[in-house]
Amino acid sequence: MGSSTGSAGRRIESLLDEKSFVEIGSAVRARATDFNPKPADAPSDGVITGYGTIDGNRVYVYSQDASVLGGSIGEMHAKKIVNLYDLAMKTGSPVIGILDSTGVRLQESTDALNALGDIYYKQAMAKGVIPQFAVVYGNCGGGLALITRMADFCFMEEKSGKLFVNSPDAIDGNYTQKNDTSAAKFQSEESGNAAFVGDADSIAEQLRALVSMLPQNDEDVALSDNQDDLNRVLPDIAGAAGDTSILLSNIADDNNFLEVGSAYAKDMVCGFLRLDGLTVGCVANRSEIVSDDGKVQKLSGRMSHKGAYKAADFVWFCDSFGIPVLSVTNVQGFEATMCSERHMAKAASSLMEAFADCDVPRVNLIVGKAYGSAYVAMNSKGLGADLVFAWPTAEIGPMEASMAGKILADGKNGGEIEAAAKEFAAKQNSVESAAARGYVDQIIEPEDTRKHLVYAFEMLFA
Repeated sequence: MGSSTGSAGRRIESLLDEKSFVEIGSAVRARATDFNPKPADAPSDGVITGYGTIDGNRVYVYSQDASVLGGSIGEMHAKKIVNLYDLAMKTGSPVIGILDSTGVRLQESTDALNALGDIYYKQAMAKGVIPQFAVVYGNCGGGLALITRMADFCFMEEKSGKLFVNSPDAIDGNYTQKNDTSAAKFQSEESGNAAFVGDADSIAEQLRALVSMLPQNDEDVALSDNQDDLNRVLPDIAGAAGDTSILLSNIADDNNFLEVGSAYAKDMVCGFLRLDGLTVGCVANRSEIVSDDGKVQKLSGRMSHKGAYKAADFVWFCDSFGIPVLSVTNVQGFEATMCSERHMAKAASSLMEAFADCDVPRVNLIVGKAYGSAYVAMNSKGLGADLVFAWPTAEIGPMEASMAGKILADGKNGGEIEAAAKEFAAKQNSVESAAARGYVDQIIEPEDTRKHLVYAFEMLFA
């Protein structure tokens, strides 16, 4: 394994299949510059690069070595990463970047800055072509933080990982003890930059699971063996209409749903599951969160601008890599706050554009309320969904019946308003009304949901 010893090498070994790593560029060293005419010996120039496998699937990996020049990015350091990207794009394989660095190497000045730009360029060229993963084990500040955002998914070690553009103490009115904006908690819950947070072992497990879910370079779709019953009945799934992370787990092969970005924009659930071995990307509204001990946290039932952006990015990723999309709709409308109002139109239109531009098979499952433009944004027939299923209890329409009754019977007494609301609910908001107009392809019983989804996606890929 050459120079791939120490923590940087061990981090690679923890991710890859045993003894699968092959190092590239171990003899590379930093070149002399204006500020270090006789540079100290820097093994591998502070970054280990190479390739290996995860569950037999080829991946390319680089791991910054903080024990060598602080893992800082210099000219040769960056060239090794750029070369790795060139190889990965030729073979159609993912790149995993393990980040632990003091930043740009000051001794190399503008050479180092230009080198960082070379990495950005390769990341941009690789976007949507190969999957990119960033793993933050130590410091990842300043310009390096942008590497994590340009990646498709960022993993962050919960204690040692530090991710920031500006350090907490450099932000006016803030300091680390007041609000550690570089910590995993902030970066996962507030900024949404970190999709996965945990200790080193859980990060390795989550990353391996995610890589295994994705199509390989020689595959049109991601398929695996399935031993789960295609017709498995789900007697309790109707109770999970509020917490759709549980609903998706029930639907999935072996109840295995891999959620991404679970700490951010909790009104929107995104993640991957398999249906009869086929990997499917899922986006779902959520109106409540049920903890492991059964406690229920109620949410608004409305789509936030953060949730819309989160879903749009996820749908775009799925479409880029040929992963079919399942949406689960249960939304009363858009979030009504001053903050959301500043961003909602742009966020919702981004989600609509992501769905409308999709070339992969798309199925929409309506399990609750589906009101207004928020419903339309969730992969409706109008945006080109291939198939739309709905439970019998679903409500589909421009707004809740009680609100519609007040508008339709404006100026009339309470009884007339109530009657107008009931008539609107029966004629306009019912799932039967939507089905009669062709906006719902089939009304299905909740317990049969898995069966219908499995056969729908198999039909769409036939």
